[in-house]
Amino acid sequence: MNRYERLYQNFQTKHKKKRIAAYCRVSTDHEDQANSFESQKRYFRQYIDANPDWELYEVFADEGISGTSTKKRTEFLRMIDCAKNREIDIIVTKEISRFARNTLDSIYYTRILKQMGIGVIFMNDNINTLDGDAELRLAILASIAQEESRRTSERVKWGQKRRMEQGVVFGRSMLGYDVKNGKMSVNEEGAHIVRLIFQKFVTEGKGTHVIARELRDEGIHPMRGKEWSNTVILRVLRNEKYCGDLVQKKTYTPDFLSHEKKYNRGQEEFVILKGHHEPIVSRELFEAANRILDSRALSQERLAKHSNRYPFSGKIKCGRCGQSYVARYKKRKDGSKYKAWACYQAQKGFDRAGCTFGSIRNEDAIHIMALVTQTLKLRETTIVKNLTSLIRSVINGSTSDHSSTQLQEKKSDLESKRRKLLDLYLSGELEKAEFLSHRQTYDDEIQSIEQLIENKKQKLLLKEEQEQLMASIEATIRELISGVEEEDVLYRELLQKMVIIDRDHIDVYLNLFPEKWSFAIAKEH
Repeated sequence: MNRYERLYQNFQTKHKKKRIAAYCRVSTDHEDQANSFESQKRYFRQYIDANPDWELYEVFADEGISGTSTKKRTEFLRMIDCAKNREIDIIVTKEISRFARNTLDSIYYTRILKQMGIGVIFMNDNINTLDGDAELRLAILASIAQEESRRTSERVKWGQKRRMEQGVVFGRSMLGYDVKNGKMSVNEEGAHIVRLIFQKFVTEGKGTHVIARELRDEGIHPMRGKEWSNTVILRVLRNEKYCGDLVQKKTYTPDFLSHEKKYNRGQEEFVILKGHHEPIVSRELFEAANRILDSRALSQERLAKHSNRYPFSGKIKCGRCGQSYVARYKKRKDGSKYKAWACYQAQKGFDRAGCTFGSIRNEDAIHIMALVTQTLKLRETTIVKNLTSLIRSVINGSTSDHSSTQLQEKKSDLESKRRKLLDLYLSGELEKAEFLSHRQTYDDEIQSIEQLIENKKQKLLLKEEQEQLMASIEATIRELISGVEEEDVLYRELLQKMVIIDRDHIDVYLNLFPEKWSFAIAKEH
């Protein structure tokens, strides 16, 4: 028996009181004295002091946060961590609605705590989760609390929408406008910047990137410490508030439990009010800016569709200057047209890099790719074998020789030692520096073992599905090599890049394959 174990045994005989944690959600309203942190702290201390076998461990309090989800309740989650570390014996809280209004959260956390022998006492509801019928009673009362939360959410949403329809603004101040008590008023300092942006865009014909750079160079700062960018400029140009209109409910909350907001893509009805407030720019100027934006967006979309039609777009590179080749149509002597690819730099007349090589016909590029796929087909068996072997070795990986049972036992032993260490520190029989040093050692060892356990689990899961997975991978590789897809699609997916130095030196690089293929362009036929 080592020193710490002897100290722990001595401590156990002296230390009998149960450590009680109290949890509450407190109001952020300074006038709400009944729910203030200090008043609840006094309430719980009196309740705990009334039991001679109890002592207060800590009061955990989350301020002004909804009870419908535990995600943002940092103190609640910290309390659960303390419980998992065996620093707490019992948790007390006033009522279920203070603990959680989400039935699943209530059941989930009380079950976890019960498995560790830690009970939760709901004082007003007269429930101790260590009692036999506690979970049934808890589920009923938690469901009632959750339903009340849903009804409250619906009432709030209904009330907000009615106020929106009456013109009340839900939001914060923005560039050019101050929002106070639900009303918008023009902020001239910001309004001047807004007018400047619209003038530069519509009247002077400048792009969003140029406008952002000019504003930065002029030392003009946007709101809330942001940096000018093309995205910020676009938001200004698209914001209907600047021409006097108001559109609300651009975001909505689909789930009252999670409280996560999502962009409204038509799931809920917008609240639209024309001429709601004083405009900063005229409606004509606003609409002109948005027509320009719409036309540019359409041009970009067409350009993207055009690029996706050709398997070699952006993939044929000049071996001299590194620029991409672009598609051009040329005429033959008989008047027919054919597509060819030429260096963008050379097409512009810049041949200082030596990129004077003419063009490559699209049919020659396709012929080269056909030769590549034929080579792959001839070597299909070898390629499939090598690739699947490589993938199998990655899947198999390497792990520790320790069995999962041994790792779990070692982890439990370390956790037990860590708990004893904490008890010794709390009793005053261990100095803080010594406690922190040993606890860090135990934490590091536990974390290392947990990683090994997780690796074991993942390997076991993967091994069970390995044969099915490998069969699927092998079939995919064979399809890629055999070219079962339409040629254009195959070449686009297969080709990484085609580098053209001159007619006799064309290098082809493929995705998934490390080697390089070299070709020469056949003479005109």
